[in-house]
Amino acid sequence: MTRPIAVYTDVVGTDPQPGIELLEAAGFEVRVASSADPAMIAQTAQDAQALLIGYSPVDAELLDRLGELRIVATQSVGFDMVDTEAAAHRGIWVSNVPAAATEEVATHAFAMALSLMRGLPFLDRDVRAGNWNVSNEKPRRLSETTVGVVGLGRIGARFASLIRPAVGTVLGFDPFLDVPDGVESVALPELFARSELISLHLPLSAGTAGLVNAATLALMPRGSFLVNVSRGGLVDHGALAHALDSGQLGGAALDVLAVEPPDAADAMVGHPRVLLSPHAAYLSAESARDYVLQQAENVVSWHHRQIPKNPVNTPLVAQFTA
Repeated sequence: MTRPIAVYTDVVGTDPQPGIELLEAAGFEVRVASSADPAMIAQTAQDAQALLIGYSPVDAELLDRLGELRIVATQSVGFDMVDTEAAAHRGIWVSNVPAAATEEVATHAFAMALSLMRGLPFLDRDVRAGNWNVSNEKPRRLSETTVGVVGLGRIGARFASLIRPAVGTVLGFDPFLDVPDGVESVALPELFARSELISLHLPLSAGTAGLVNAATLALMPRGSFLVNVSRGGLVDHGALAHALDSGQLGGAALDVLAVEPPDAADAMVGHPRVLLSPHAAYLSAESARDYVLQQAENVVSWHHRQIPKNPVNTPLVAQFTA
């Protein structure tokens, strides 16, 4: 019997070896393309049943070149890099890794929020520039601050639990989930209007793209802050730059950008009121291991049970050829 084939595309910040071993033990032949280039992927995976990706775009055109493909397994919570509808129409599962780095991402957002609210990046910049005098900008007392959390899935709820004891009020909005205890549920416009810091914890979709824009930023109290550890596309970065320049926002902390890695001319890269990290909120020694293993477990589950552990679509044509 021919062994099924699994192909790794771009391997980003993780060692695929534990996943390779798991797949091989399940009977797979494993290849590593080490590329996000569609032509390279199509060549390496032309006879593959499973594609294990980092941030490689997987669109309808690429799917059409992979006639044997039955599952695309992402190595992240987000799966916006895959055309899930096109995959479903072709009988292909898409899976994600929803819980490998909940603690890491929530903690990263928490650290960014505290850093902004205490002005640490800006104080550090001033000292390094030779200015020892405290600026006229005086931070709010944390216990009198209102924080808004947009999206209350695993990560958003964990972030809310971390910041709730430190601040005065936590507001929450989620179009699908109930807010946790201790979080005040409000409509999105009210959340923007009342929050002195907003942290984003939503997937990127047609409905959430550009959620933070000129209109929503104008609702926020002057001098407030924004944290984004989710997806860069949630934010209109032109509007964000204008809000920072005008003082409408006092600062932003971004782990994600619309284009990654960013161009040197990206307004966010050189902006003095922006704290950046390189899409690293997810990272720890433990999460790097868990991402790889859980991604491979989705493929093994499909192979044995005809369904991945964490599916994000449902194929319209069932394929039971594992």
